[in-house]
Amino acid sequence: MLEKIETDFTRLLDCRYPIIGAPMFLVSNELMVSEISEAGGVGVFPALNFRPIEKYEEAIKKIKNLTRKPFGINIIVNKSNIRQKDDLKIALDLDVPFFITSLGNPAEVIKDAHRNGAKVFCDVTNLEHALKVQDLGADGVIAVGTGAGGHSGPISPVVLIPWLKETLSIPVAAAGGVTNGVTMAGMLALGASAVSVGTRFISSVEAPVVEEYKQAIVDASPEDIVMTTRVSGTPAAVINTEYVQKMEKELPWWIEQLKKNSYTKKIMTPLIHVAGMKTLENAAKGGSWKTIWSAGQSVGLIHDILPCKKIVEDMVLDYEKRINSLSGLK
Repeated sequence: MLEKIETDFTRLLDCRYPIIGAPMFLVSNELMVSEISEAGGVGVFPALNFRPIEKYEEAIKKIKNLTRKPFGINIIVNKSNIRQKDDLKIALDLDVPFFITSLGNPAEVIKDAHRNGAKVFCDVTNLEHALKVQDLGADGVIAVGTGAGGHSGPISPVVLIPWLKETLSIPVAAAGGVTNGVTMAGMLALGASAVSVGTRFISSVEAPVVEEYKQAIVDASPEDIVMTTRVSGTPAAVINTEYVQKMEKELPWWIEQLKKNSYTKKIMTPLIHVAGMKTLENAAKGGSWKTIWSAGQSVGLIHDILPCKKIVEDMVLDYEKRINSLSGLK
């Protein structure tokens, strides 16, 4: 197996492989993060996975006890996240080396992280946003394309990655549809410096979700992934379970109107997020009949439930095999 795959990302984070264990709400935990990092990638978790905030601080300390390799934290930077400043301060006090920002203005995270010597990548779905965060000093971007689980972007990664690379001077990581060495090789060939892998790690031994969720990913095909705004108010990719098939895929019209109204949207948007996240949490932990399970189109390439370390190793072996086979195309 390759000892290292060297890219701008691996040089920046001082890791062996350009594989990010994507931060997944309700899924990413301390063991997953540490195992991915120990295997040579970079495990990342959403700060809001741990509530109250005392548990968040404990989680960071636990990860640091489990691995000395680089890992990261995802911080939601929109106004609805009232914890973001505290989450950032605690992480910086504990010398977390890597951050991924989502859904807002990352200026403060970038400024404070750089004072600490940490690196910041920002989720983007288009060139306009990518240029803005580059101007703010971001160290890289996570290009979220079609096929990603959760809040996927509207542009195919086959177009999005080279489009961003034509203009940006910072590294681009690819998110959406990456689950094995073949898809990783494809993204790196397009110009990505790393891949962000989410759905594959949901069907891992360490994932703290019900076995039915993991098995649903193994059993699903790409055609079983549908988009719905019912969960968070913005389009999100989920498995088309019996419950999802029966529910409306769009928000009721009166809620949409309240979201658009300048006076009520500040109240409605957080309420929709809270209600949706609670539904996802209950489904992931097995405490609800409302089976709404987030996943991306890469489910079609997932056929088993494995330890995180084995998933990373298999990706690297598969990548090496595919790269070597391409020599015949010269």
